[in-house]
Amino acid sequence: MSIAKLPFLILILLSVTSCARVMDEMMALNAGPRRASSDMNEQSRKLGQLTEGRYEQLVEELEGRYPDLSSAYMDDLGPLCKAYSELKKYNRLFTCLDELERKTNKYRNEDYPLLVEEYEIAFLRAQALLDIGDYQNALPHAQHAFGLLNKNEVKEAEFQHGRHATLTLLGLAQALSGNRQEALASARRIESNGVTSKDSMVQEEEEALEDLSRIPIYLVLQDDEKCLPLMPKAQRAVNRWEAQGARWLKRGLYNYFFGGVIRGRYLISKCFFENKRFAEAKAAYDKLLSYPQIANQGGLYRIILFDRGRIAEAEGDRKMAQTYYQRAIEVIEQQRSTINTEASRIGFVGDKQQVYHLLISDLIAEGRPAQAFEYVERAKARALVDILASKQDFAAAGSASQQIVSLVTEIDQADQDLRVPVSSSEESRRRSARGVQVKANLRAAAPELASLVMVTETASGAVQALLEPDETLLEYYYHDDDLYAFVVTRERVQAVKLPGKGLLADVEEFRKSLEDPKSDETKALSQKLYGRLVQPIAGQLATKRLLIVGHGILHYLPFAALSDDAGYLADRYSLRLLPSASVLQFLKGRQAQKGGSLLAFGNPDLGDRRLDLKFAEDEVQTIARAFPNTKVLLRQDATKNAFKTLGPQFTYLHLATHGKFDPDAPLKSGLFLAGDAQGEGFLSLGDLYSMRLNAELVTLSACETGLGKVSNGDDVVGLTRGFLYAGSNSIVASLWEVDDLATSLLMTEFYAHLKKGDKQEALRQAQLATKAKYPHPYYWAAFQLTGLP
Repeated sequence: MSIAKLPFLILILLSVTSCARVMDEMMALNAGPRRASSDMNEQSRKLGQLTEGRYEQLVEELEGRYPDLSSAYMDDLGPLCKAYSELKKYNRLFTCLDELERKTNKYRNEDYPLLVEEYEIAFLRAQALLDIGDYQNALPHAQHAFGLLNKNEVKEAEFQHGRHATLTLLGLAQALSGNRQEALASARRIESNGVTSKDSMVQEEEEALEDLSRIPIYLVLQDDEKCLPLMPKAQRAVNRWEAQGARWLKRGLYNYFFGGVIRGRYLISKCFFENKRFAEAKAAYDKLLSYPQIANQGGLYRIILFDRGRIAEAEGDRKMAQTYYQRAIEVIEQQRSTINTEASRIGFVGDKQQVYHLLISDLIAEGRPAQAFEYVERAKARALVDILASKQDFAAAGSASQQIVSLVTEIDQADQDLRVPVSSSEESRRRSARGVQVKANLRAAAPELASLVMVTETASGAVQALLEPDETLLEYYYHDDDLYAFVVTRERVQAVKLPGKGLLADVEEFRKSLEDPKSDETKALSQKLYGRLVQPIAGQLATKRLLIVGHGILHYLPFAALSDDAGYLADRYSLRLLPSASVLQFLKGRQAQKGGSLLAFGNPDLGDRRLDLKFAEDEVQTIARAFPNTKVLLRQDATKNAFKTLGPQFTYLHLATHGKFDPDAPLKSGLFLAGDAQGEGFLSLGDLYSMRLNAELVTLSACETGLGKVSNGDDVVGLTRGFLYAGSNSIVASLWEVDDLATSLLMTEFYAHLKKGDKQEALRQAQLATKAKYPHPYYWAAFQLTGLP
């Protein structure tokens, strides 16, 4: 058993003291298939590779030796899994742990219980799940790891530090999962698990590790004052580790010592910061920022920059604060996937959107609305990139589509390389430059695809130039209780602060009233939201057309149904929506298609009569008569495969079916179509990003098909964004399940008016016609147009 299997806090101590005796004891626990050459020299060599941070070298060696991990020896699987963990290669890590677990289960017996292997598997799984933010699933693995240490009943000091590391992991999983009392109990256990050593150096390290192990738990629980008494010993220990690590860095090696220095010094800095001891926090953070290696600690680096900006803000230096916020945002936007690895391992993830929020608020306060607007767009773009971060198989137009899509894989690899600690500033710059170049290549080859996998800046002037001459852009942004409206025309950008407190409750209450067409509260709630969102800027809305970009809960709001004493917004304006203003640049060059053919899906057979839409078949048959070339697919013929095969051949697509949105897994949101022999019928958002369409309009006449849930910021990731990327110029979708008769009337009116004018005005006229017969907004306000007018 390799000592390299222990987590970093153990290795810090074992590198200071003697590790040979512990290695002997751990080796005695090993069993299973082993190479004849697997001796202390071989184990020491792999330990050296791990301790010195030569993870890639170790992976290259062992992957070359074992193309198939099923043939790997157990004493190689442990170091390989650990290397994958440090390289943040999570898919390979979980595969490696699965194989190590399989072998452990196969070869354990009474003489060789293989508790160390079982412990390692549980610890690394829990750590990886914390890294990726899956706290609930991390918890049982952390509990199992700690249970194994207790089961083993090892009392030597070295294994005590294993308990510290495992209890810290367990405490963080408990705290981040909302189990406060259990987390506090874990912190108390760390303190009570201490050992006494006659060696003063070992005793000092023991007490320092106890203190450092408790600090992150207290900070996550916001018991900030509890960490202050732990500072002196922690600071002395970190200073010692830095002296040790400096010798390794001079040899060009990044090792566990220096990793421990960065983590430990960060905990000290954070403790001072959260206790508002800003002078000490400032000095500690500046020390961290002086390390060239800190730039490779992405999650920690941006939190340090953010906190440093807040310290500058507290000191009254707004310009310096903005500089730090901008640097933090650059770190956030540097990577496609913002897995917080190093930050998560010591309990700090943070809200990335908070950085944008403070910078935007500062810029507005300084009277710089155009710059604030640009950062609003970047915040929304970051939210979309986060949600799509796991997707690889995007569709791309053109003959070089495969080469373009392969650039996404290269970007992911470059991002992964940036998360790996390196000791050389030159190597860090080389990796960063490679990532910049790959992203530039994708932006040049496929700008819209690039906008889905990275944050691409859009100047406010570029957005202004893309607006229609008779159109005003109204974009909202809110965070916490701060709410802003940006009013943008071709001539100017203005920002207005609006009353934000209680916005979520107001929208939810209004939405609830809309579900009941007999509700007497709808009008008052509509006027209340109009007074909050529109009245303060009504004097600046000089055009008849409004382009609205919502944010968060506002994506659920039917703006057409907001009203004052003079009537509804739909009575005075024709509206269209976009998930973000930056989408304009990808729509502007598209050619509008007049006339053309219609493909309509109605009431797919979902295998449950309760899900039938009885008027949907009549609806699509009526609409089909308005087009010269139509294909109508009903019931069992309305399949997902038919949509994927026939969809690209039609100008107009109409789907009268159910839809759903999954806020926990947005890419699994989608539309229910019928299944067939080729597979199930659910058309997911992930499917749409892998399709190419050539549609002027997609109409989603169904239940909640337009309802997109935002995550960590904005840019609606509902089906509308997927259809826009797939190649539809516009989408008409509903925010709630509408009465079948009213829907049929509205859709018939919409397509009739579409022959006379554009989609934006056609939808308005259809809403007004429906409102004349069914006055309550429940019947006519659910449908919204997204995309080109």
